[in-house]
Amino acid sequence: MKLRTLIPLILLTGCNKAPVDTTTQVVKLGHAAPLTGPQSHIGKDNENGARLAVEEANAAKIQMGGRTLKFELLGEDDQADPRQGTLVAQKFVDGQVNAIIGHLNSGTTIPASKIYFDAGLPQVSPSATNPAYTHQGFKTAFRVMANDLQQGRALGDYAAKKLKATTAAIIDDKTAYGEGLATEFKKAATAHGIQIVAEEHTDDKAVDFSAILTRIKSRQPDLVFFGGMDPQAAPMARQMKKLDLRAPMLMGDGGCTTDFVKNAGEAAEGHRCSLPGVPLQKMPGGPDFIARYKARFNLDIQLYAPYAYDAVMVVVDAIKRADSADPAKILAVLPHTNYQGVTTKITFDANGDLKDSAITFYTAKNGQWVAEE
Repeated sequence: MKLRTLIPLILLTGCNKAPVDTTTQVVKLGHAAPLTGPQSHIGKDNENGARLAVEEANAAKIQMGGRTLKFELLGEDDQADPRQGTLVAQKFVDGQVNAIIGHLNSGTTIPASKIYFDAGLPQVSPSATNPAYTHQGFKTAFRVMANDLQQGRALGDYAAKKLKATTAAIIDDKTAYGEGLATEFKKAATAHGIQIVAEEHTDDKAVDFSAILTRIKSRQPDLVFFGGMDPQAAPMARQMKKLDLRAPMLMGDGGCTTDFVKNAGEAAEGHRCSLPGVPLQKMPGGPDFIARYKARFNLDIQLYAPYAYDAVMVVVDAIKRADSADPAKILAVLPHTNYQGVTTKITFDANGDLKDSAITFYTAKNGQWVAEE
């Protein structure tokens, strides 16, 4: 009798398994950026841009094989630290994500890219600009903004032709991004006959630059080039003003943020920066993106959010064209991307770099960055 009563119970338990969802297919996208520390405002901006894209892709209810794609954004904090970046990369691989959006910094993107390459995962960075990222021969690596070869040349041209500089001092933060951009700027500047009168190094955690700036002031340069991010650029600008070092500071995209002009205050006035692409308001989808971003997050865009949005949408477009979310099939079609994004028309060259990227220069005026014509 006991055996007879057990059998129905066993059968009943077997019938209580959760039903398999045959109506949706989950697509997991890994996103990595610094979400803590001094660059967290930029990292969160990237994540917000990517999240907005995921939400809009889900709202579109994309169908594949009779199922609706459900995109999930898995956000991880790489702390802008190369070692942490590789740990995050391995976590994404172990979690079997379909593609990677990121990382933000070149210093984390480059070491992580080897892990993604070995795993056969497509990686689209919205903001890593060091040329080494896409020049390693990894057919998994793509980016949706100009690299430092393009930006460094433009900065050198601008220093010579627009600022009429004949001498310059260079400071970098010794990261893959900052040092790489400074190197490319130096090449372009010296090609124009600009004499480099000082070269100094700091790091991406420093806030006191008085010794460096005092040495530079004694050389009386026409401009100070800084390769680094806004958490260092803002106090540097304040200390330049305090020392009465009147040369304008010229920076790449890492300093071209709303937080720089806010945190530098009056000391920001007259400094210059470059940003890949056209001004946000002039981007093909810029004004509408600004409105959607503001409505969703009630925040102003810091820097790379539209590029992170486009990075996600480039992957979504590849999935649609491949008719598959399998990483290998995504990779097969990504090189042939021809996608009209928020930022620009996105096509890739043989390295995975964005073709034909414009560079825009800005001047800090009255508490904001003003695009130059």
